Amino acid sequence: MRLLVTGGAGFIGSNFVRHLLRTYRNIELINLDKLTYAGNQANLADISEDHRYRFIQGDITNASLVNSILETGVDAVVNLAAETHVDRSIYDSDPFLQTNVLGTYCLLRSARKHGVTLFVHISTDEVYGSVPEGESRDEHTALSPSSPYAASKAAADHLAGAYDRTYGVPIVILRSTNNYGPCQYPEKLIPLFVSLALEDRPLPVYGDGKHLRDWMHVRDFCKAITLALEAPGLRGIYNISRGEQITNLNVADAILGHLGKSASLITHIQDRPGHDRRYAIDSSKFRQATGWAPEIAFADGLKETIAWYRANTGWLRSTRSTDFQQYFERNYKRRGETLESN
Repeated sequence: MRLLVTGGAGFIGSNFVRHLLRTYRNIELINLDKLTYAGNQANLADISEDHRYRFIQGDITNASLVNSILETGVDAVVNLAAETHVDRSIYDSDPFLQTNVLGTYCLLRSARKHGVTLFVHISTDEVYGSVPEGESRDEHTALSPSSPYAASKAAADHLAGAYDRTYGVPIVILRSTNNYGPCQYPEKLIPLFVSLALEDRPLPVYGDGKHLRDWMHVRDFCKAITLALEAPGLRGIYNISRGEQITNLNVADAILGHLGKSASLITHIQDRPGHDRRYAIDSSKFRQATGWAPEIAFADGLKETIAWYRANTGWLRSTRSTDFQQYFERNYKRRGETLESN
């Protein structure tokens, strides 16, 4: 199998690339990544010399570059390249529209031109918007994104579906719940809280902290993506979830408990505009089609993840670039001023 993975130096991407190389002996894998602030080649330092792996730095909106890769013959594309952080999309939507919408369009157009046999597009449960208690969303639910990030992903989903229905490009769209695990950029909730707690710094919790999310370990999601590549004739939209919701406050408490830190570190701050209260999606369609089921309990996965960050403090420090410091200052220390200006 010859595979193009976009965004393979990011969090899910780097874990997926490593999972593929461990799973398959006969594979050729091309990783196309722009190396934005959240992309990090250090995430894949251990496999950089693998003869089955090739890294190309570049932008998925670069049509000539994408065509030059796909014209050499690629069996499947897994599109993980995306701008993903909701808060950043609130402050500046442009990069989200460029990468998530136009970049996906560029990949789809090239995939059609060069006869790619499968295009796996990675999406998010956030396209459904907030879900009331007692309900869940399946693949037939109308999309109702709340943030510019979620709207850009919904637009990309629609484009991918249109390329399937209009041009016959074989598309699989995977809408996943929140992933966590090693190598996640520390603007996201779990690595942010772990890194702050390690330094006895306040953990900034939006609003009352009772927003519910379904947390899935990245290894479980990587296995789901792999099954999407393997399952004969798989096509269409599939939700991927554990099916268990946990409040942000409970996540913060669990992290502090694992680290032996005081709950007094939790600091409630001004809530995010348009903050979805609850996500809940039904993944029975994918489970029935592939036999997939999550294997890592949240308590076990969180403990393992915290241990990874504690053992890789150098990696954490290296990710706290000027960009991260500026973002942290703007989003947390000057939050009222920043939200008012947007």
